[in-house]
Amino acid sequence: MAILITDIGELTTNTEGGPLREAAVVVEGERIAWVGSASAAPAADARVSVDGRAVLPGWVDSHTHLVFAGDRTAEFEARMAGAPYRAGGIATTVAATRAATDATLSTNLARHIAEARRQGTTCLETKTGYGLNVADERRSARLAAEIADEVTYLGAHLIPEGYSADAYLDLVCGEMLDAVAPFVRWADVFCETGAFDADQSDRVLRAAAARGLGLRVHGNQLGHGPGVQLAVRHGAASVDHCAYLTDADIEALAASDTVATVLPACDLSTRQPLAPARRLLDAGVTVAIASNANPGTSYTTSMAYCVATAVLQMGLSVAEAVYAATAGGAKALRRTDIGSIAAGTRADLHVLDAPSATHLAYRPGVPLTAAVWLQGQRLDISGPDPI
Repeated sequence: MAILITDIGELTTNTEGGPLREAAVVVEGERIAWVGSASAAPAADARVSVDGRAVLPGWVDSHTHLVFAGDRTAEFEARMAGAPYRAGGIATTVAATRAATDATLSTNLARHIAEARRQGTTCLETKTGYGLNVADERRSARLAAEIADEVTYLGAHLIPEGYSADAYLDLVCGEMLDAVAPFVRWADVFCETGAFDADQSDRVLRAAAARGLGLRVHGNQLGHGPGVQLAVRHGAASVDHCAYLTDADIEALAASDTVATVLPACDLSTRQPLAPARRLLDAGVTVAIASNANPGTSYTTSMAYCVATAVLQMGLSVAEAVYAATAGGAKALRRTDIGSIAAGTRADLHVLDAPSATHLAYRPGVPLTAAVWLQGQRLDISGPDPI
């Protein structure tokens, strides 16, 4: 069945030529079949008018941590009162996640993904990393694979209590990796002071690559460090956080295919410097914007909030920020079927209750999602029943 979505005031396609005015899109099955001027639209089986609203690709959130239980409100309050963020806060969530039932973890994950969908996110990556033993990491990977679009193994999130670094890495690179591999596409490592150093991170990445997994790196979040250079050397799809970068880091990224994923909501929540997204773009680096939705340092699924922050505080134009949160995220996941609107791409559409994407930053904090199509199906974005 072909559906004509027409009377689009501004259509962001992320293809050459910039946004289209008075545009239309034909959706057939799960794919985009046609894009162009509304006046030239072909016949279709059904017609939906969006009455001059803006349409853009669904958000591609390429970095989240949503297989978890528990609450870290107290840590957040302490941080707002001046306590610095340290990597060790992860241990609080690990304890709660290990104690939770499968049903609790699945329900929590589904709730957060549904929340993201209602705000226009049509592809979401999430990670393990709150189990940190073989059984719970495997469980996290299995549950995530049932619901999430992309799943990443992050056994190398922190060294849990009772282990030496070497003993834990033996597990991460051996039995634990074998246990999660059937459920994940990616592997990640937290290369940071308080987590894993350069040599330890290198070991994790080499083991994951040998197992056939794609690579990602948490790097340069809390200070200058080896994460970016390590990611580039290993050909990682992305290096995420990137708050502290040297000129050499930026040059290395610009000469590589590794995407720099910035996480502005996390930077604000941890009171770290905002990642230098403007410098990265000016140097020719591919930049993605993601939410880093997690219970400790960025408890938001709002990509619109991240886009508005990138515009208002990081120096990006609206077009650059929207691209980073859609096509940039797709590149961070090495996906060509999402993040743009063109014949043959997946029919993931985000309709704004506004005439242009500029309103995402012009009206920050205002819920602007009017409609969402995911793989050609219009979603019910009305949300849970009121209490």
